[in-house]
Amino acid sequence: MNTLRLQARFYKLRSNKAFELFVISVIILSAMMIGVKTYELPVQVEGAIRVLDFAITLFFLCEISVRFIGEKRKLKFFKSAWNVFDTAIVILSLVPIENSEMAMIGRLIRVFRVLRMVSIIPELRMLLNSLLKALPQLGYIGLLMFIIFYIYAAIGTTFFATINPALWDNISISMLTLFRVMTFEDWTDVMYETMAHYPLSWIYYLSFIFLTAFAFLNMIIGIVVNVLEDERQKITALKAKKEAQSQPSLTDLQEQLDEIKALISKQQK
Repeated sequence: MNTLRLQARFYKLRSNKAFELFVISVIILSAMMIGVKTYELPVQVEGAIRVLDFAITLFFLCEISVRFIGEKRKLKFFKSAWNVFDTAIVILSLVPIENSEMAMIGRLIRVFRVLRMVSIIPELRMLLNSLLKALPQLGYIGLLMFIIFYIYAAIGTTFFATINPALWDNISISMLTLFRVMTFEDWTDVMYETMAHYPLSWIYYLSFIFLTAFAFLNMIIGIVVNVLEDERQKITALKAKKEAQSQPSLTDLQEQLDEIKALISKQQK
């Protein structure tokens, strides 16, 4: 009975918005501490930060324990990949490796604690899940973009290698140059250099920019937006289904009315 009460209290605590905001604040503080450590600090400040980091690690351990104990079905807790990720990060953060050869790994683990914000904030979780679901479709766009890059790089190497070997000497360097053109990093300098020998080479650059920077980018945005909208509709439908299940149906209400009428009739007799 005490265990059930403790579970109910922890479940209420983990569902509390104030508790969630406090956890997010601690995560932000942890991220700020990682940034502060990149500067040269006095010895006293480094000692204070070390103590604060240990306190934050203990807090995360308590927070994970609260979430685990508050879960009604314990196995369900580890079915969530985010719960497994959070637990692994917290446990690895407890390993004392600051003064060992694995100190760099310890720092990286503390960097990944910032990602715990994704597991706590549902909106961030939805965005990341949508991006992961869009990856298969984005893969085909990436393949098509690689084909376009390869064709244009072969053309660029054939015509422009003698003009500037540093940019067009072979197909791999040409692809890097085209990536520079696609990201608009001083691409006009590259274009004007080739236009001095091939006046119509502007067609080559403008057609490439249209295909990659405009067409493919809009396709990527469209796919991500569609997947995000589908994910939102699924979440909305799931919430509506849970609300419908929690509300009594007309049949249940009619049965309750019949029972009340029967009780009233008995009392009148």
